Amino acid sequence: MEKPTVWVFHGDSARHAAAIFNTAEDGSRWIAQHRLSGILTEYPVGEGCYDIAVSEGHFRPTKPHHGTAAHIAGFSPGWTRHMHYLDGHPA
Repeated sequence: MEKPTVWVFHGDSARHAAAIFNTAEDGSRWIAQHRLSGILTEYPVGEGCYDIAVSEGHFRPTKPHHGTAAHIAGFSPGWTRHMHYLDGHPA
């Protein structure tokens, strides 16, 4: 069974995510409506990105800081689908 996902919008230079959507289409419409710049990324629900990346072979810890609290807290799901936007348009 496929893991559920959500789509998270993070504006350029923003410290926190601005919105979460059930579908990429909903996120894209909202981004266009507000002419936003940033990235819309698919995130898995119910498990941390770092844990999934390691268990599914998308990431292999090779350095001493890998797996530390700071590293896990800033880990991004680089293997998932994502789209960049500039002024509300796909970039």
